[in-house]
Amino acid sequence: MDWLMGKSKTKPNGKKPPAEEKKQYLDPEFTKIRVVDFDLKELVVLPREIDLNEWLASNTTTFFNLINLQYSTISEFCTGDTCQAMTACSTIYYWYDEKGKKTKCTAPQYVDFVMSLCQKLVTDEEIFPTKYGKEFPNSFESLVKKICRYLFHVLAHLYWAHFKETVALELQGHLNTLYAHFIVFVREFNLVDPKETCIMDDLSEILCTPAPLPAPLPTSSAPTSSPSPSSQNHVTER
Repeated sequence: MDWLMGKSKTKPNGKKPPAEEKKQYLDPEFTKIRVVDFDLKELVVLPREIDLNEWLASNTTTFFNLINLQYSTISEFCTGDTCQAMTACSTIYYWYDEKGKKTKCTAPQYVDFVMSLCQKLVTDEEIFPTKYGKEFPNSFESLVKKICRYLFHVLAHLYWAHFKETVALELQGHLNTLYAHFIVFVREFNLVDPKETCIMDDLSEILCTPAPLPAPLPTSSAPTSSPSPSSQNHVTER
């Protein structure tokens, strides 16, 4: 096991984490901002003619690229000084290497570990085959789950530690849509344990609900004649 989600009352430097702040990302002013306004479930359902592993591979690779890109927009604000630990809500994530060694790391170091590992996996022809007829390994699903779990950590950190910068860059709509799409996808195929994602359930329930359709525009209609006196009297009597 090369990872651990640690919940701790202290940071790696021994200091207590600050009291939980108001979650700005839950403000309706921001949650209503999306890039798309249709049901994202339509995008993640497995098409009849597509192999499951092919579908998982394609979507997982896409999410890796998009989340990596989203993080890059605020990476200059995520430093060893501003983010001394990889945090999200009251959770601190610790990294375990392939030998099981626990590593204390800052958020940018953790994200670098995540992205390097994901890059290595999605570009490995033996794991994510791109040639026709090449079989997926038996470990494929477990590796996809590992990638998705790590990518969730990055998304959670973006909201918890860098939402203000995201708003300043006017990219909250992109982040909201990416997050909702990702959550709907991992739920559809049971790729991340709900116990892992529960720290962001409040946001998930808001964003994964299809945005309300805009009110229809008023339609013009032919002018109608005024009601007859008899009908007016009838209404008055009722």
